[in-house]
Amino acid sequence: MAKTVSMADLPALAGTHLGHSPYVTVDQQRIDAFAEATTDHQWIHVDPVAAASGPFGTTIAHGYLTLSLVIPLWSDLLDVHDATTKVNYGLNKVRFPAPVRAGSQVRLDAAIVEVTDVSGGLQLVLDVTMSADGTDKPVCVAEPVFRYYR
Repeated sequence: MAKTVSMADLPALAGTHLGHSPYVTVDQQRIDAFAEATTDHQWIHVDPVAAASGPFGTTIAHGYLTLSLVIPLWSDLLDVHDATTKVNYGLNKVRFPAPVRAGSQVRLDAAIVEVTDVSGGLQLVLDVTMSADGTDKPVCVAEPVFRYYR
């Protein structure tokens, strides 16, 4: 369940670890839908037969599909109830140390690194790590930047 805060509460949350999101399943249907949306139909993502003899033994999620899950999983951790607009401002860095195998469950671990004033709102820099069941390495490590406007 998301921690609900106001804009005024955000500066005090700099340096705060918010914990883990609930798990979400990355099944083949989600992978296929992402492939369709992005026109990235590489066999390691969409061909279970070919992927069975590939390097991962099954199909895997696109790295950018994994990254796209940061937004909804982050929303499961923090709700800024009085922000009128929430913007994904960008990424300072991102890596995909391990693949997300089809059928895996992933979750987000997040901390707020920095909160700064921007015109009309606040900017948050996060430190996030996404993990998946069945792997010791993280599947995504990123430093997203979000803006919340009044």
